[in-house]
Amino acid sequence: MQHPPLEPFAHGFLDRPDGARLYWETSGNPRGRPALYLHGGPGGGLGRGGYRRRFDPDLHLIIGVDQRGCGRSTPWACDDLASLTRQTMDDLLGDLEALRVHLGIERWLLHGVSWGSTLALAYALAHPTRVTEIVNLAVTTGSRWEIDWITDGIAPVFPEAFAHLRGLLGAEERTIEGYARLLRDPDPAVRVEAAERWDQWEATHLSLGPLASPGPLHADARHRLNFATLVTHYWARDCFLVGGDAVLTRAGELAGIPGVLVHGRRDISGPVLTPWLLHQAWPGSRLQIVEEDGHGGPRSAELCQLAMDAFAEAAT
Repeated sequence: MQHPPLEPFAHGFLDRPDGARLYWETSGNPRGRPALYLHGGPGGGLGRGGYRRRFDPDLHLIIGVDQRGCGRSTPWACDDLASLTRQTMDDLLGDLEALRVHLGIERWLLHGVSWGSTLALAYALAHPTRVTEIVNLAVTTGSRWEIDWITDGIAPVFPEAFAHLRGLLGAEERTIEGYARLLRDPDPAVRVEAAERWDQWEATHLSLGPLASPGPLHADARHRLNFATLVTHYWARDCFLVGGDAVLTRAGELAGIPGVLVHGRRDISGPVLTPWLLHQAWPGSRLQIVEEDGHGGPRSAELCQLAMDAFAEAAT
């Protein structure tokens, strides 16, 4: 059972030197154990704030941030394509560190969902002394294999949807690179059409989960455009985590940071292989596979909630 709904007790904007403006909010106990929520996407945003219900408001100082280029942060990527030059993993990690300092937090628990789990892992590898624990749901690491799987590998399961996705591309063009190109096209009509097809594909491969519903993944057309712009930008560049910076290559460095990895067996968008490999390489991590869930789900969310509350209770 989720905790009761709650509203932030504080919120604001953090101005970055390159012109990005980040929206942040805090809720729960101002003197509680800091816990940072990292949303999915890239480009998903905090939404209506349902994430707050995963944390015990008496135990946690709950922190949410709209990652640069989405949500209430500005500028949106789709409104300022030039800002994509300032959309890298290093930029995102710098944003989180600046937010930590701005809020006066020494260390925090990280709770990442989907893409947010990649960001959580990358932050922990860059700043291990600033992380108390990691609890990740629908685990991803940003590897080339994962990106090719979600764009091309699952085509045999959804052949008609994949044919529609590929309809805008040349025969030899890699899907993710083709869509990153289309979503930076100078013609707005080209970008809108690419975003619509991308959203349809995302909604299709997520459709096997228990919470899936018919219709677009994002109801608002402008959100569809922004989400697709950011996702394809990062995925076409392997999330800027290549070679020696790849998460799975460095996972052993997470030793000493307690971690819980929660993943749905039916997650066809991101097979269990990814969290399993991460768990094998990360001493002290715990993997919990939820047989009935897909890319997230009620039981998966409950297990994350229980893990985060247990960490906070153990520290009191």
